[in-house]
Amino acid sequence: MINPADSPQEQIRKQAKIIDALIRRMNHQHELGNSAYATFQSAVAMQDKMHEQSRDLARTTSELANVRIERERTRKNLTSALAAMEGGFALFNRCRLEVSNELFQMVLPDISGRIQPGLEIDAYIEAMLSSEHLVGTDGRLFGALAQVRRSAVGAAVNAVVAELVGDRFFQVNLQRTSEDNIVILLTDISRIVRQNRSEKENLIDRQANYLQAVFQNMTSGVCTFDADGRVKMYNQRFRQLLGLPYTLLQTGSELDLIVRHVKSHAVFEDEDAFDVPFWMERLRKQGRFRSRLRHANGRILDMHSHVLPDGGFVVDLGDVSAEIRTAEMLENRVAERTGELTEANVRLREQYEEKARVEEKLRVAKEAAEAAVSSKTRFLAAASHDLLQPINAAKLLISTIKEETKGDPVHPMVKRLQSSFSSTEQLLHALLDISRLDSADASALQPSNVCLGTLMQGVYEDQMRVAEDKGVRLDVVPAMVFVRSDPVYLLRSIQNLVVNAIQYTPEGGRVLVGCRRHGNKVVLEVWDTGIGITLKDQSRVFEEFTRAGNVPIGSGVGLGLSIVERTCRHMGHQVWVKSKPGVGSVFSIAMDRVAVRPEQIEERVPVNINESSTMDLIVLVVEDDPSVQFAMVKKLEQWGASVLGASSTSEALRHVRDMGIPPDIILADYQLGMTDTGINAIRAVRQLTAMNVPAIMITADRGDHLLKIGSEHQIPVLTKPVRLRKLRPLIEWLTRDPVEPLVAAGTDESRQ
Repeated sequence: MINPADSPQEQIRKQAKIIDALIRRMNHQHELGNSAYATFQSAVAMQDKMHEQSRDLARTTSELANVRIERERTRKNLTSALAAMEGGFALFNRCRLEVSNELFQMVLPDISGRIQPGLEIDAYIEAMLSSEHLVGTDGRLFGALAQVRRSAVGAAVNAVVAELVGDRFFQVNLQRTSEDNIVILLTDISRIVRQNRSEKENLIDRQANYLQAVFQNMTSGVCTFDADGRVKMYNQRFRQLLGLPYTLLQTGSELDLIVRHVKSHAVFEDEDAFDVPFWMERLRKQGRFRSRLRHANGRILDMHSHVLPDGGFVVDLGDVSAEIRTAEMLENRVAERTGELTEANVRLREQYEEKARVEEKLRVAKEAAEAAVSSKTRFLAAASHDLLQPINAAKLLISTIKEETKGDPVHPMVKRLQSSFSSTEQLLHALLDISRLDSADASALQPSNVCLGTLMQGVYEDQMRVAEDKGVRLDVVPAMVFVRSDPVYLLRSIQNLVVNAIQYTPEGGRVLVGCRRHGNKVVLEVWDTGIGITLKDQSRVFEEFTRAGNVPIGSGVGLGLSIVERTCRHMGHQVWVKSKPGVGSVFSIAMDRVAVRPEQIEERVPVNINESSTMDLIVLVVEDDPSVQFAMVKKLEQWGASVLGASSTSEALRHVRDMGIPPDIILADYQLGMTDTGINAIRAVRQLTAMNVPAIMITADRGDHLLKIGSEHQIPVLTKPVRLRKLRPLIEWLTRDPVEPLVAAGTDESRQ
């Protein structure tokens, strides 16, 4: 009847109730029973039970006293522990305060008197929020309390930061420790908050100094304005580009004054740019504004304005003088040709179309305009021979002078001159390639089965020394796979990609060329660790006269990648770029793979020739241009060869007759004047000597028909300006074996 698990008070209450029932029962039996013995027996039994219950009651009372003593000792220990805690502590049992330490009561002095046992937890939160010592919290205390009530026992602590007066901060932690108990801890985190604030301010100061240094060293001019049009921050480049005086451009200067000064020294292409209200309205509606101005100091500036998040705006100035002047130069040339064609059309209209209708005149004018647009391309194609001849002569002479002046003070100047001519040559080649690729029928392209490994190896041999001079590691992994493409323009495309990669890779970097197979496709890739290209510039780098924004001034006019794009477009190849600024770029060309038998792979000319050795050969140079002939003779003599110069086939035959022996090799230009050609000269010398004399045709004519003619007569063809690093190895390779007699008169025997 008595549950041992009940509290001592409950057990005593039940025992007293049992004793009382037994006594009543005994009295009742005594009244009704007639037997004295039965009464005595009941009394004895009742007495035994009373003694037993008395002993149980005494034992229970003793246990209850011990529990009370232990409970008092535990309470004292808890009070001592709470007093020793660094933070405030409070235990709420069934949402009423049961125990708390002194720090918990004194955190908010103006409500300390209300913090007494029995205080409801909601009332404490309300008192805390109403305290004058509380500045605010970073969250909702009642929301945290509601979440704790819903959470399971031992769930994560809900924390709220409270800011007190005097720059003090406490973290209020609420956690449910049992079904009835909720604990609140107040932890002083003032030192941590102050330390974090100090570190944050120091970090902000360091970042501000770093950003200021970057801002001041930007190549473009930048100035920020607030919403009222007053200067907030600017760099010195902005002042230099606009030529603003120091007194005018200061923090707080008004935009109206700056625009008024610029207006007196520059001309805007958009007259509305002078109107500041219009400017501000455009920024408000569109978020950006763009204009271009020509300054009195000769600079042409692109101006970009963009709205900032705080309602102000930033003005960015970029110097595009070089690009604009280049474009204007080309436009002037087109305009000159357009003027000439316009005059011719006017004369024709005056002679033959006086009575023509207005519609016919408009049609003729339209045709004239279309002809004017393509005049530049026709002019470059027609003048290619006359342009390449003097450059070839100058290149040979500069190379000869460079070798002759080693150790001389002028040697560095000659090297710079050679570099300048190389740049001129590359630009001219690019213009000629574009003119041919822009032709209506793209007849310049002659697709065939091309071995990528051979082209890649050729590019490596051409650019190996350039990479070494710059300190860039160039690696090529040739893949003996065949594709369907034009060999000449595909080679130039690969070479343009490799040249760009070397040019824009700093010293110590690396350039890698290789291929990947994807089904019936082959992807040629050129990797570099250079300066990289921004995502914005990647979409336009294949346009002509376009360079990335991070390219240094003077590193080309942006034609190489446009040639690559034109070649790939005409041949059906895919070209793309992936890049990350400061990491590098990878250019890829995807082409169709074709199956070719291994025996169709051509033998390559070896390049491991010792250029310091003496060329003990007799060379016959057939060139009708005196300057080019003189330069070629001097270069060959510098290599140690004995050279005979001739300007025509007849003169070449006269030299051979005078010698009485055939030359070791013939270097002949294709166009020798009138109907004479280099092919005629080579064939005539071979027929005269009855020997299959080796020969190389060097010509400024870049037509594919010459390649066919050279292939028919087993004569290698080199284009002007000739590359000396290819010419000498080719000469020594062709003359490695003795000259063989002709098999039959009038035929040429190929040299294997």
